[in-house]
Amino acid sequence: MALTPRLELRQGQSLVMTPQLQQAIKLLQLSNLELAAYIEQELEKNPLLEVDERSDTPDKSERQDEVASASKDSDPLEADIQLSDHATAGTAGDDLDTDFENVYADDLAPERSQDSKSAQDASLEAWNNSGTSSSSGPVSDDWGIDQFGHKEISLRDHLMDQLAIAVYDPTDRMIGADLIDSVNEAGYLTGSVDGVAERLGTSVEKVENVLQVLQTFDPAGVMARDLPECLKLQLLERNRFDPAMDALLRNLDLLARRRIEDLTKVCGVDQDDIAEMIKEIQELNPKPGLAFGDEVIQPVVPDVFVREKPDGGWFIELNSETLPRVLVDARYFAKVNKLAHKKDEKTYLNECLQNANWLVKSLDQRAKTILKVATEIVKQQDGFLAHGVQHLRPLNLKTIAEAIDMHESTVSRVTSNKYIATPRGVFELKYFFTSAIASASGGEAHSAESVRARIKSLVDAENPSAILSDDKLVLLLREDGVDIARRTVAKYREALRIPSSVQRRRQKRVSA
Repeated sequence: MALTPRLELRQGQSLVMTPQLQQAIKLLQLSNLELAAYIEQELEKNPLLEVDERSDTPDKSERQDEVASASKDSDPLEADIQLSDHATAGTAGDDLDTDFENVYADDLAPERSQDSKSAQDASLEAWNNSGTSSSSGPVSDDWGIDQFGHKEISLRDHLMDQLAIAVYDPTDRMIGADLIDSVNEAGYLTGSVDGVAERLGTSVEKVENVLQVLQTFDPAGVMARDLPECLKLQLLERNRFDPAMDALLRNLDLLARRRIEDLTKVCGVDQDDIAEMIKEIQELNPKPGLAFGDEVIQPVVPDVFVREKPDGGWFIELNSETLPRVLVDARYFAKVNKLAHKKDEKTYLNECLQNANWLVKSLDQRAKTILKVATEIVKQQDGFLAHGVQHLRPLNLKTIAEAIDMHESTVSRVTSNKYIATPRGVFELKYFFTSAIASASGGEAHSAESVRARIKSLVDAENPSAILSDDKLVLLLREDGVDIARRTVAKYREALRIPSSVQRRRQKRVSA
């Protein structure tokens, strides 16, 4: 066969990820905080986007006609404005409203459309009146004291303030500042004294002397190099450090294993004294630096609310506070479109209009997809909501995806970093997806989470004189219809941070 250049025409199919499709997929997996930051960036880039802060939103058809008439003479694009009418509520088992085709390429089928608004008006009114979810109207202009946040002082700043008062020599201050820079968030010194001395060109003794001064700073126990030294510094401040306590700190491994008999021999005291010393150790703070921080911890804001209906079933609503109300500024587009005469100006305006339309459409699709997935999860886990974690069913992404005619990857994106507020607390959506454990009687399988909860309840209720071993836990679980292996019980027990039967026996013996 001769190697010669030639032209061939081939026909094939391929899925192309357009920038708009990539944006829709990205929005789906963002948390509410990440989504708010993303919307802020888009508002800065696109002049046609605006945040809807009005209580009464104009009718969608009127705005569509307004923009369509304004862009009638603009031939590159058709100005079809899709406003953000988020689906905000649904009932478990009901289909959700969708007024446009699915934008996610990996979904199996478009969403079915059904108007269920009239059937949910009463439930919506009851939910809004309860005060659990916020109104979709404008944010109040009233200012309260809780709106003025107090910036927390960091551990480094706290230590540097004390260094300026306690140390006068400039050289010692430089050494102290270097040591403080090596402290981690827990308050421990991560660098070595030898390394600091070599880096600053000074003696190890001088660095040790400065370190001793720093170890007297507040909070007690800070600037320690390990846990025993941290506890020692706190005991010194309380004037409770003696040779017996020193021996206890040097044998913390025996304390962790509850080897009380060995500790009495090492410390040279009786069991009553050991119990009192252990009690003093438990009152200390092993991580004193965590009392300070650079950033305020943000509380979890649920994306979905679930509430029991008076006539049975569950009422599900999206949290309107996490739904950005972004609209297309039709009046501004109409104004600038008439003034634009150059081709590049019209191209820029049309690109902004297209991006704005797609963003609003993607936000609508994101809201409805989250509500659709959450509705199916509530439907599958009705037993958990009604009776507790013992009735949590085994569930996987495929089950939800097949029930709502979507792809597993879409369900996975929806459940990432999304939280649901239920009568039993706030949970991440991924919490409801647990592996299955076979039933001993051949009936319905048990979820791994419910089995872990059962193990914890058995251990909490065990008799101090009859500690349950892993083999005994296996027998008790099989009596409850759970077919589980001993190694699985041990794995779940360790995941729950439950000590072994030997350690629990020693611990309860000391507590008694």
